[in-house]
Amino acid sequence: MPLLPFIAIILVMYFLMIRPAQKKQREVQEMQESLQKGDDIITIGGVHGRVESFDQKHMYILTDDQGTVLKFERVALKEVVK
Repeated sequence: MPLLPFIAIILVMYFLMIRPAQKKQREVQEMQESLQKGDDIITIGGVHGRVESFDQKHMYILTDDQGTVLKFERVALKEVVK
C-alpha cells in the first residue's frame, strides 16, 4: 500500500511529460526524413530558404536569388513550409 502513491506519480509523469515528448520527437524525425529537394524550410535560427541538396547529416539551403547556399545540420530544421 505505501508504494501506491509513487506508482501514481510515475504514471502521471509518463502521461503528462514523457509520452508527449516522445510524440513530438517522432514527428520531428518524420519531418527530417521526409525532406526533399525544393522544399521551402525554416531553420531553428530563423533562416528561410529552399533545400538545394542534402545528405545524412547536412542540408544545403539556397537562401536568396543570387545563389547563396548555406550548409546546416539536419537537426536545425524547424519546419517545412507548405
